Amino acid sequence: MSDRLEETKIERDFTARSTEEQKDFLSQTWCNQCMEVDLGMTNPREYESKDRVWIEGECVRCGHLTVTEIVEEDE
Repeated sequence: MSDRLEETKIERDFTARSTEEQKDFLSQTWCNQCMEVDLGMTNPREYESKDRVWIEGECVRCGHLTVTEIVEEDE
């Protein structure tokens, strides 16, 4: 767990993704506060580190931090 706290994160341009991809990532969420799936996310910010890519935003219902980790598949 401490590795993630110490990881160096670089902000990426979430809006560089296709509109369809953005819509999917903003709707397919999990909120640890509400304990519910697909409530939605606002104010997205995309980041990357050496080992992962993720989007942080605010839960549409409660406003708490929501994190969606992205698994980029090879095509």
